Amino acid sequence: MREVGVVRIYDEVTAGEYRVLVDRVWPRGVSKEAAHLDLWLKDVAPSTELRRWYGHDPERYEEFRRRYEAELADPPAADALRRLKELAADRRVVLVTATKDVPRSNAAVLASLLNLTA
Repeated sequence: MREVGVVRIYDEVTAGEYRVLVDRVWPRGVSKEAAHLDLWLKDVAPSTELRRWYGHDPERYEEFRRRYEAELADPPAADALRRLKELAADRRVVLVTATKDVPRSNAAVLASLLNLTA
């Protein structure tokens, strides 16, 4: 498995990467053409309830991470996570998110989990 990266959807696109949007909500101000996505995997995103509870509050990040990992253990999130693992087995996958705080995002949690299984 190759290392999985994380980028903001507003960052410059790098050729040769398989880009997967891992947010449940479409990013503001970005057209589908400008996003250059290969896949939008909504089912791997945190639930709406968890996302609202977290609110990108840095003090809640560790608890968010714990709850999100628990959500990823159940379908349909578990199936989506398995699909990401399969994709990353033979190509360079980049998880795409709109969040400003990438190191404390669901995409960072996913990348960490995927890179541990490498």
